[in-house]
Amino acid sequence: MGEEELIQGCIKGDREAQKLLYGKFSKQMYMVCLRYVKETQEAEDVLQESFIKVFNGIKNFRNESKLPYWIKRIVINTALNAQRSKLYLYPMVDVDTMNESTDDIHISDFTMSELLEMIQELPSGCQVIFNLYAIEGYKHHEISKMLEISEGTSKSQYARAKHLLQNKVMKRNKSYGRN
Repeated sequence: MGEEELIQGCIKGDREAQKLLYGKFSKQMYMVCLRYVKETQEAEDVLQESFIKVFNGIKNFRNESKLPYWIKRIVINTALNAQRSKLYLYPMVDVDTMNESTDDIHISDFTMSELLEMIQELPSGCQVIFNLYAIEGYKHHEISKMLEISEGTSKSQYARAKHLLQNKVMKRNKSYGRN
């Protein structure tokens, strides 16, 4: 079944088409969920909620972007909504009180699961902003609008995330006997 047939089947509420669409994209989208939440159960909940939104909203899909990108946007927005209330429980520092490091983080010696684990260990605000900026490619002004925070806060949380990740990388390298 081709992508257009899957879309049309899902629009008609065909359970087989929904199952195929879910099977085609769920693993990739689950990894997106894991970047934004700390617990696997929460990631599964976000994934389920996301696909409900996909199936309910697929009639509005207009082929202006590729289907995986459209689904990924829904997953990210669902994960952000799940995290939004938690973000305000953690202090966010404005950029004026923190200097952004220009040092790059060298991560080539780590597996994807090790990197994901380190990202999940970040405080929620840092984790979300690091994912949006470094992985998803959003700009700080876009992140500030999405999360309803200042652009400076987005920049400082990203700088803090980089600093924390760099420390985690150095600590793990040391424990593995790497330089």
